[in-house]
Amino acid sequence: MISLELPVTTLTGIGAQTSKRLEKLGIHKIQDLIFHLPYRYEDKTRVVPIASLLTGSCALICGTVEFTDLLPRGRKSLVCRISDASGFITLRFYHFTASQASALKPGTKISCFGEARHGFAGLEIIHPEYTVISHPNALITETSLTPVYPSTEGLSQNTLRKAVRQALLLCQKNAGELTDWIPQSILQHYSYPTLDKALQTLHAPDASISTDDLQNGQLPALKRLAFEELLAHYVTLRANKMTIQAFLAPQFNKNSIASDHFLRSLPFTLTGAQQRVIAEIEADFQQAHPMMRLVQGDVGSGKTVVAAYCALLALTSGFQVAVMAPTELLAEQHFRNFQHWFENFDTHIAYLSGQLKGNSRKAVLQALADGSAGIVVGTHALFQDSVQFHRLGLIIIDEQHRFGVHQRLALRAKGQLDNLKPHQLVMTATPIPRTLAMLQYSDLDISIIDELPPGRKPVVTSVIPADRRDEVIARINHWVRQNKQAYWVCTLIEESEALQCEAAEKTAERLMSVLPEVRIALIHGRMKSAEKDLVMQAFKNQQIDLLIATTVIEVGVDVANAGLMIIENPERLGLSQLHQLRGRVGRGGHDSYCVLMYQAPLSDTARQRLGILRDTNDGFVIAEKDLELRGPGELMGTRQTGQMHFKIANLARDSELLETVQQCADTFLNLSPHAIAPLIKRWLGEATDYSEV
Repeated sequence: MISLELPVTTLTGIGAQTSKRLEKLGIHKIQDLIFHLPYRYEDKTRVVPIASLLTGSCALICGTVEFTDLLPRGRKSLVCRISDASGFITLRFYHFTASQASALKPGTKISCFGEARHGFAGLEIIHPEYTVISHPNALITETSLTPVYPSTEGLSQNTLRKAVRQALLLCQKNAGELTDWIPQSILQHYSYPTLDKALQTLHAPDASISTDDLQNGQLPALKRLAFEELLAHYVTLRANKMTIQAFLAPQFNKNSIASDHFLRSLPFTLTGAQQRVIAEIEADFQQAHPMMRLVQGDVGSGKTVVAAYCALLALTSGFQVAVMAPTELLAEQHFRNFQHWFENFDTHIAYLSGQLKGNSRKAVLQALADGSAGIVVGTHALFQDSVQFHRLGLIIIDEQHRFGVHQRLALRAKGQLDNLKPHQLVMTATPIPRTLAMLQYSDLDISIIDELPPGRKPVVTSVIPADRRDEVIARINHWVRQNKQAYWVCTLIEESEALQCEAAEKTAERLMSVLPEVRIALIHGRMKSAEKDLVMQAFKNQQIDLLIATTVIEVGVDVANAGLMIIENPERLGLSQLHQLRGRVGRGGHDSYCVLMYQAPLSDTARQRLGILRDTNDGFVIAEKDLELRGPGELMGTRQTGQMHFKIANLARDSELLETVQQCADTFLNLSPHAIAPLIKRWLGEATDYSEV
């Protein structure tokens, strides 16, 4: 009898090379294969007439080859047209062999599976799976849905499917080895199937199960496994919160004279929401354990000044403060704000980024080590080994989801002093949907600044096609003549920063030629920090009328006179990112506008998304919609080590299960304390320390 704990190389067909590829997916043991669940299914159970294919749909079709041709122009490709009684479709191959071309000769009957999309001559399928039908009675269809697994380069679906099938057979033979950690009382209450039955159903759905059953989340087997995975994540965070509360932290005592002086020196009055959040944080600072608080607030709600007030409480209690931002542009702005707000206080504020070199860097490191610098503002450079603090008591992290977990843990470790751990204040302008916050941040206390400063007007948003570009350019000319400023944001779907910068440069050249009287400047991520700073300062000082930028300006840049923003290709960005960009305008008391200039034709989803942005300025509504349409990985920015990765759960689809998870967590913790560690290990592996940040 083969144990499920044995390495995958025990299985037939898995050698050293395949084993290495499986390791990239976190698959080491046979049991790992059983929990490597399909993320979608292909329906090859029926043949669909070609004429009934819809754009974007995946289907199994059967037809006869009409002709095959080699296209040398552009990107070399092999095209093959097939037809059935209802119509025809083109198959296109960019990677092909001579034998493939000769096998697809006219008159050959084939079955093929793939996604139909618009091509030059009607519908086409690019790189379909296909089989030549050599016998009239050949079996074309499958008896049930075909699972598609998360994979990696060099690892085929067939290899994965064969390995999973072997693992499932062993699981059936070793019935007692796969422990069901969920108490029987919970399974019965929610009518959930047993663990082995649920796994069998998802890996090998029987003929009665459709793709709709598997996608809508109502299938009991899917619900049961999603529930178990969400419970594992939730219990991890709960356990971590209890661990954190066992640590000691410095207690900050409020210095009323300093606090009153700080608030009176501000050129504005704090909103009721800001005052409420400050009171919550002050109460945390009186506790003996480290504060772990997330402050979320829409763009422009005044999170940074709340952070500065908290920094003051740490300073007056004799502790240092580290403020970390994801980009140099945002770190520089925080640095300037803190310098301005603390100019009447006897404290040295340092700035540290990767760009700081030589003696300047040495001086900052010395000031942090000897305690002469009370506050340091910087980028990820703050957690490098060479940085040592004298008495770090508070860590403030802005847009925290952009940092990897190890970076945040490294900064926290630096603050460890005499068994005291620093307090952590995490800020985000990305409104987090309640469902996501309920799970992803259940180890944090959450404060919401749900009130904008008085005088802030909502930004008027319009959605127009790119063929109206000339009208937009004329509008800029008119806008600038009123001594107002504008942004033009260039986006590119490619991840390459170099390509984004190139697009921005070309846009700037074109606009300079058609708007000769408008003062135009360019800012992008590949510019040096000093160059960006000069451009932004010139823009703030109204020496520039129109700023062409990449999405580098998404967070933090604050220019009250800039009330017009044009965003090119908005369909390429997520709703929350677009909302962040739009938040750069509307900073003054006058009317502000955002023009979303898209490339036609728009997909239905893109049209829906841009419509949401046009109709609301409420970041929380937008975030909920973004979660529904794109899922949590996209919403929270670039996937990072510190972010939750799910095998089967989907927060948009399974949000109702989170209520169930919260209700069951106490029952589970009380009835099955022995099951906590193995359940967490099953679903999260060893990577459970992210919740401590």
